[in-house]
Amino acid sequence: MLKTNLSAMPCPIARSLDRVGEWWSIMILRECFYGETRFDGFKKSLGIAPNMLTRRLNDLVESGLLERRRYSDKPPRDEYVLTEAGRDFRPVMLAMLAWGNKHFAPEGKTIILRDSVTGAEADPVLVDANTGIPIDRARHFTAAGPAATESTHLRMQRAAERRAAATSGEPA
Repeated sequence: MLKTNLSAMPCPIARSLDRVGEWWSIMILRECFYGETRFDGFKKSLGIAPNMLTRRLNDLVESGLLERRRYSDKPPRDEYVLTEAGRDFRPVMLAMLAWGNKHFAPEGKTIILRDSVTGAEADPVLVDANTGIPIDRARHFTAAGPAATESTHLRMQRAAERRAAATSGEPA
């Protein structure tokens, strides 16, 4: 099956999905955050076919999320370590963990985030790094950035009009 290339789309979400939008890729990154670095370890913990694991690891290396490092010459063996871009994916993973626990865990939470100092369960939230204010729908909205295309400007304008209509109670 051919994968649609989203890397040229002028949308940061599309470009991000081009790198990690395949579920095995996200599961491999999850294992990296748990400390796994080796092919056999990924294969065992994920139950993934070797050919699929090889493809996903190669894609993650090519995308700059993992770095391949040789740990044995005879036989040749590599480990896979997170790059800066890979480590920067951690907040996305934690947001997915919190979202999954909230909406898709009828049996209860199987994995939680804990504070290493207090041991208390932590609840991740997205905050504005400039102000420290939690991001919420009432206060924050997406807008066209400096490199936005005309179509992005139009989409963001329509979104602003819908927000305004919802605030005023008028139909959009």
